Amino acid sequence: MATIQKRGKHQWQVKIRRKGYPQQSKTFERKTDAEQWARDIENEMDRGVFVSRKEAESTTLYEALDRFIQEYIPNLKMVATETRRAKAIQKRDIAKHYLATIRTKDIADFIREREQEGVKGNTIRLDLATLSRLFEIAATDWGMESLTNPVKRTRKPKLEGGRTRRLEPAQSEEERLLEACSIKFRPVVQFALETAMRRSEIANLEWNNIDLKGRTAYLADTKNKSERTVPLSPAAICILKGIPRQLSGSVFGMSENAITIAMRRAREAAGIPNLTFHDLRHEATSRFFENTDLDIMEIAEITGHKNLQMLKRYTHLRTERLADRLAGKQR
Repeated sequence: MATIQKRGKHQWQVKIRRKGYPQQSKTFERKTDAEQWARDIENEMDRGVFVSRKEAESTTLYEALDRFIQEYIPNLKMVATETRRAKAIQKRDIAKHYLATIRTKDIADFIREREQEGVKGNTIRLDLATLSRLFEIAATDWGMESLTNPVKRTRKPKLEGGRTRRLEPAQSEEERLLEACSIKFRPVVQFALETAMRRSEIANLEWNNIDLKGRTAYLADTKNKSERTVPLSPAAICILKGIPRQLSGSVFGMSENAITIAMRRAREAAGIPNLTFHDLRHEATSRFFENTDLDIMEIAEITGHKNLQMLKRYTHLRTERLADRLAGKQR
């Protein structure tokens, strides 16, 4: 049976004692909230579906994120990135809330706050993915079975269209970028433009997965978790033959972070604004559509795109090329 007692000017404590169940207690600022909580708990006990909320009600999101960083993130691929994201969430007001008290409205407020700061939709979605994983793990692995995942029921921000940044031929951006690259980084940029490989794929590429005779590069570990074999163009083969071998077995000998730093330095030295290493993948994919007769499925095999919707935004390049060819035939 539930008993509600006033504690101080603005506190109401609920205690529930029921045979066969551990005593439940919680303090509220409003009596109506205390009464509602008591009804919910007793109703669950009556129906035999009660699960203790004690741990979820005594663990803040900040504390849960600490545990998430220590136990879960080390198993992910992008450990540093995921850790930074979790620590950034810890600085938010929502991190002060107990897990059991976080509702859909709180997540919606978090989204609105991020949007007002000018944060892009995809960045917010990644934050939400982190929060969603945490709630799922807390409910399954950490014994907080009473927790529901408030992220699942929240409206997600709209995604912007994919980046369309390309190297500007009129401004000789490719030439300027390559001139600004260090001797070690230049072949990385050239290889990216020839293969459309992701930064992580290039960083993890090893010589024992390169077949120069067969003109292929085998990628065992990719972003979408599926292996693939990338055919290499004559230019890509030439780039690889010009790279000295390293004892580590790594083809380029640069980590993902080292590639990002080198790209930023080269971009700034070349005076090229708003260009990321991932834009080189977009440039390479665009060139496959513009300069080859490969169909969309063949290009997807090379680039590793699982969702053809991602490649459809390039098809206008093929259409323009065909229109140019038709115009040439008519002359």
